[in-house]
Amino acid sequence: MQDPLLDCEDDIRSYLEEHATTQCPPLLAQAMEYAVFPGGARVRPQLCMAVALANNSSDRPLAAAAATAVEFLHCASLVHDDLPCFDDATERRGKPSVHAKFGERIAVLTGDALIVAAFQTLAVHAIHNVRAERVPLVLSILARGVGAPHGIAAGQAWECEPSVDVARYHRAKTGALFIAATCAGAASAGVDPGPWMNLGACIGEAFQVADDIKDAIGDAELLGKPVGIDAKLGRPNAVHEIGLDGATDRLKSLLEEGLESVPYCAGRESLVRLVRAQSARFVPEKMGRSAA
Repeated sequence: MQDPLLDCEDDIRSYLEEHATTQCPPLLAQAMEYAVFPGGARVRPQLCMAVALANNSSDRPLAAAAATAVEFLHCASLVHDDLPCFDDATERRGKPSVHAKFGERIAVLTGDALIVAAFQTLAVHAIHNVRAERVPLVLSILARGVGAPHGIAAGQAWECEPSVDVARYHRAKTGALFIAATCAGAASAGVDPGPWMNLGACIGEAFQVADDIKDAIGDAELLGKPVGIDAKLGRPNAVHEIGLDGATDRLKSLLEEGLESVPYCAGRESLVRLVRAQSARFVPEKMGRSAA
């Protein structure tokens, strides 16, 4: 199986250039590119592409469009999450957050524009390709991952509630887009996305638990973003709920459950290796090998 990360990075840039054009208001175009590049680990689009390739996808362009859409949605969620009305974070990925650099109004519009760009990317694929019958299902999967009642919007809204179950919050805030990534990858390959939900759910919750641990004990300089935000805002956090040891154990069990749940497919062995390698990056440096 090819390296999905190398496979979709050029697609992400190409699709973004269709939206952040010279005809776009300059500040908005700059902010959109700033929000997407340079990227983070690209875990979600890589996972989407990897699932498609593992299932011998015959429609690589659709898989690439789905992976790109997933990343646009993720980047949009980060832009909105950093806004003063939510985290009021001034740093992201080791540089000023979008609202810190371009102002709050442009940041709101940047997040909105990236969400629209995600769905337009898939819609354009359907218009220009004869075999477009898989696109509606992919669109539906992604919409569920970012909307209500189970997607990112719901996860963000749970932060506004006086109390919330941590697992439920994690599933919506982070898990939903990972589920969308695995299921969209499967759907773009023409296979049933249902069996791929658990992989996305487990990896997504593990990612959020790891993020909670980083927020509790991490180093802001190493992470490239502020820490201690959850405690400051009184937000759900696995470490606060079950302690560092409990969160560490939960992280390990989620990763193992996710790997065990990978459905049989032609590229299962390669996919498991890739997911295991990516999962190792979740582990905060201070935890070292004990949590690997």
